[in-house]
Amino acid sequence: MVATTLFLVSLASFALASPARSNFLLHERRDAAPSGFANDGPAPASATINLRIGLFSNNFPGLEETLFAVSTPGSDLYGQHLSLEEAKAFMEPTTDSLNAVTAWLDSHGLQATVISPYGEWLSVQVPVSKANAMLDANFDTFTHVETGTQVIRTLAYSLPAELHAHIEALHPTTGFGRPLSAGRGPVITAHNRVVVNSTAVVGPNAVPASCATTVTPACIQSMYGVPTALATSKTNSIAVAGFIEQFAQTADLVTFLKRFRTDLSSATTFALRTFDGGVNTQGTRDAGIEANLDIQYTVGLASGVPITFVSGGETFSDGALEGFLDIINNLSELATVPQVLTTSYGEDEPDQTAATFTKLCNAYAAYGVRGGSILFASGDGGVAGGQSQTCTNFIPAFPSGCPFMTSVGAVSGIPPSETAASFSSGGFSNVFAQPSYQATAVKTFLTALGTTNAGKFNASGRGFPDVSAQGVDFDIVSGGVLEGVSGTSCSSPTFASVVGLLNDKLITAGKPPLGFLNPFLYANPGMFNDVTLGHNTGCNTNGFSARAGWDPVTGLGTPNFAAMLTAAMAA
Repeated sequence: MVATTLFLVSLASFALASPARSNFLLHERRDAAPSGFANDGPAPASATINLRIGLFSNNFPGLEETLFAVSTPGSDLYGQHLSLEEAKAFMEPTTDSLNAVTAWLDSHGLQATVISPYGEWLSVQVPVSKANAMLDANFDTFTHVETGTQVIRTLAYSLPAELHAHIEALHPTTGFGRPLSAGRGPVITAHNRVVVNSTAVVGPNAVPASCATTVTPACIQSMYGVPTALATSKTNSIAVAGFIEQFAQTADLVTFLKRFRTDLSSATTFALRTFDGGVNTQGTRDAGIEANLDIQYTVGLASGVPITFVSGGETFSDGALEGFLDIINNLSELATVPQVLTTSYGEDEPDQTAATFTKLCNAYAAYGVRGGSILFASGDGGVAGGQSQTCTNFIPAFPSGCPFMTSVGAVSGIPPSETAASFSSGGFSNVFAQPSYQATAVKTFLTALGTTNAGKFNASGRGFPDVSAQGVDFDIVSGGVLEGVSGTSCSSPTFASVVGLLNDKLITAGKPPLGFLNPFLYANPGMFNDVTLGHNTGCNTNGFSARAGWDPVTGLGTPNFAAMLTAAMAA
C-alpha cells in the first residue's frame, strides 16, 4: 500500500498464551480445491505467506443503512455523502478486536501492519510452519493447471475460540483465486491495419451505419445521446483500474483521439496513480490492449472529465481479491474518492470464500457512502462465470454478486434493436441475498422465466448485471495499430463515461455526484433502452434470455443519456 497508509499496529501490553489445540474452532473450510487446480502436496515449511486479516467493523450495519439513505432518491439524506473520517467511524474495528488480534500475533512473535484507511485490514508475513500451527491448518501447494501458477492454500483452518468474534476473514487460506485476467473475451483483430482516417456514413437515427459492425466513440455518442461538449467540473473524476502489467500508452491515445475525436485536443491525456509497486511503462512493446481500451473509451467518451489510470503492481501473490482489495484501499485513503471507478477484470465467485468476498464488498459500500460509483465488467463466460468454465450449475461471476457495486453486461447492434452478447456474464449470487432495490424487477423476471433452468441457479440471490452497454467489435489503437476487441471490458468503461458526464452536469449545477448507483438505477427503469433480444450461454444451456425489463443478461438495459440526466437532476 502507499507508504502514508502503512503504520505498525501497537502491541498490547499483555501477551495471549498460545491456545491449546482443543481451544480451536473451525472458521472456514472447503471440500476440495476449485476445478483446474492440482494439489502438489505440503507447502515448504519455510515458505512465507502474506496473511491478510480482516477484522469485523464496529458498525457495518450502520454504514449500510447510511449508504442506502444517501443513495436512494426520495430519502431526506439523498446525496449527503460521508467524509473519510465519518466513514471510518463505522468501518474501524473496536479496540477490543485490535488488542485481541495483536496479542494473538504477538504470542507467535509476529507484528502486523495496517493496510486499510479504516484500520480493519491487517497484514503479516507468516512462515508456512507457523501458519499451520497458529491456524490448526495444513497448507499445501496447488498448481493452476492452465497457467502453471502455484499458490499456497489450505482446505480448512481454525481460530482460537476467543478470536471468532474479532476476525471476519483471513486470506489467503481457503480462497483460491485464479490468476487475474481481463473481463473481456478473446481479442478480435481487425486485420492489424495501420491507422488511417476515414469518413463514416450516417444511417437512420443519425447513427453511422458502420456502427452495426464496428464501434467507435461516435457510435456510442449517437446511440446513447452522449454529449460531445467538454465537461466543466475540475473536482469530478473517473478512475480506471489497471492490473497484470497492462500499460496504457499515451502515444496510442494521441493516435486514437486524432482518428476518432478530432474535436478534442490530441494532447488530452490522463493522470497516473500507482499501488503495490505499479508502473505505466511506455513503448510499443509495452502496449496493453485492456489498458488502452479502458483509457481510450473513458478519455474519448467522457469529454473533459479528468481520468486517472490506477496501475497495480505484482506484489500481491495471485488472484483477483488481493488486487481488488488493494486498489479500493488505496483510493479510499484519499480525502475525496474518485467519483467513478471502472474495472474490467474479474473471476468466479466459487473460487473465493464468502467471508473474504463479504469483506471486500463491505469496502465497496464504504466507497459508495463517500460518493463513489463502482462499476465492474460482468465477465465474459455467460452463465458459466467470469471465465467460461465447464459446469453443470450456473457459476456467478465475482465481484458482480456484491450488492454495493454496479455490474455492466454487453450488447451489440444499434438501438432499438440491440441484442445481448452471448458471452455476457449474468445470473444470481450464491453468497449475497437479493437486495431490496431490485426485488420487484427480479421478481418480474423470475415469474416470466418459470421453471426454465430450475435448480441451476440461486433464485433468491443478488441478480446481475445491473445495466449494459455496447461490448462487441470496438476499435482501439494498440502499439500504433488499429485493432478490434470485444467483451464486457468494453461495456464497463463506456457506462462509466456516461456516469462521469452525468456527475459533471450535477456538480456544475451545485448538486452532489450520483455515488452508489443501484437504488437510483432501479428506481428509474424508464431511463434505459430496454434490450429484449438475445441470451447468454454456458453450462450446455442457452442460459438466460433478455426480456422486457430487467434480466440477468443485459440488466435494466443500455443508457439513454438525456433521460438519465433528467432523472438525476430530479433526484
